[in-house]
Amino acid sequence: MLLEVFLVLGTLIIYFLLSKKKEETLPFKEGWWGKGQKPDTEEDTTIWPFKVETTEEELSDLFRRLDQARFTEPLENSCFHYGTNSVYLRKVVSYWKNQFNWKKQVEVLNKYPQFKTKIQGIDIHFVHVKPPRLPEGQSAKPLLMVHGWPGSFYEFYKIIPLLTDPASHGLSDEHIFEVICPSIPGYGFSEAPHKKDFNSVSAASIFYELMLRLGFNEFYAQGGDWGWLICTNLAQIAPNHVKGLHLNLASVTNMGFIHLLSILLGRYLPGLFGFQDEDVRRMFPFLKKGLYRMLLESGYAHIQATKPDTVGCGLNDSPLGLAAYILEKFSTWTDLEFRNLEDGGLERKFNLDDLLTNIMIYWVSGCIVSSMRFYKENLQKGIGTQKHERLTVQVPTGIASFPNEVMHTPQAWAQKKYTNIVSFHFMPRGGHFAALEEPELLAEDILQFVGKVEKEQLWRKKGE
Repeated sequence: MLLEVFLVLGTLIIYFLLSKKKEETLPFKEGWWGKGQKPDTEEDTTIWPFKVETTEEELSDLFRRLDQARFTEPLENSCFHYGTNSVYLRKVVSYWKNQFNWKKQVEVLNKYPQFKTKIQGIDIHFVHVKPPRLPEGQSAKPLLMVHGWPGSFYEFYKIIPLLTDPASHGLSDEHIFEVICPSIPGYGFSEAPHKKDFNSVSAASIFYELMLRLGFNEFYAQGGDWGWLICTNLAQIAPNHVKGLHLNLASVTNMGFIHLLSILLGRYLPGLFGFQDEDVRRMFPFLKKGLYRMLLESGYAHIQATKPDTVGCGLNDSPLGLAAYILEKFSTWTDLEFRNLEDGGLERKFNLDDLLTNIMIYWVSGCIVSSMRFYKENLQKGIGTQKHERLTVQVPTGIASFPNEVMHTPQAWAQKKYTNIVSFHFMPRGGHFAALEEPELLAEDILQFVGKVEKEQLWRKKGE
């Protein structure tokens, strides 16, 4: 019996050594996403200032639509289980019409420098904030931060000062950042692609070009939601330029036999699969916390991955519908237990000014349809079919695992994809929209992660 065990183990070791592939990078995706044919002339690389502006006509049209909104009465005691509860939605609309000051929020949006530049045929919008002060002999570290859906660049407004001026906010100033927050093409004030097949690799290629255009040959990247995938792809495209990758969501799309086995047995034999007690608490029972939760909360993704324009037409035409659609995600993805509250718990972690500012970015830019199309472009070929899903990430990686994220990915799973995890922390509180909900916690985790990478110069050891 012992001989057979050694033979099996020997065979597995030989198979592993022979099948280990040479480290690959993801090809840079050179595209043309502008209207019509790509011109023969060189693309203008000018970077110009941008400010958010809204006309009185746009605001008058918005308020007219809100005045004429039709509400559907909710089921008794349904809270947020059927989606956004219209009793609470009436309160939101009332606040939107009578108390929300969009012009004041425009000033808030414009307090940080914003710019645009044309890359691969479309205008790319980004916020670029430099430190107000630097200690003598210290330089700022460029940090690309990428949002997701249904968020926007505004998600980072509370964390930016913590990263560009940490000492003024009670944080260590050993590392100070120069923060670049672009809008994903088709989101906010970045122009939407005019052609099909613009996916996460396309976005990563554009943001790589953006960082090089800004003069950053080496930089850090951070993201959650779609920002997780875009920054992951960026690290795969340019591993020698991305010094470190920090994520507040890390999903694994290629599930192997061991993953499946850990789902079945991990609750009973956690150590065998590298699970910690917190992993077990967050994941099991898996039928309830994994499969059922995913089925219950992913209907939007199926719609957006198949027919985004159909439902998007209604959302683009109705501010009430747009608010209901987006607010539901800010409720459920912040804490699933908020479904049991009539107000969705929305004002427990956010305020209406912040929530409506994010919604207004979608409304005034008219980007809801193009933002939803990003799901179709990324998912229409099937999960696990893309090259980037098969490639690992060699770049030093830090993961902040927030307890109320819709799906939990244990480090044991993540390290199959991210082979150089130098920091993995179970965060004490918070959900999906971490930068907006818990900016201090996220900033602290980014700072400690970068501290590890810099102290040990880990990015220089990727190939070792």
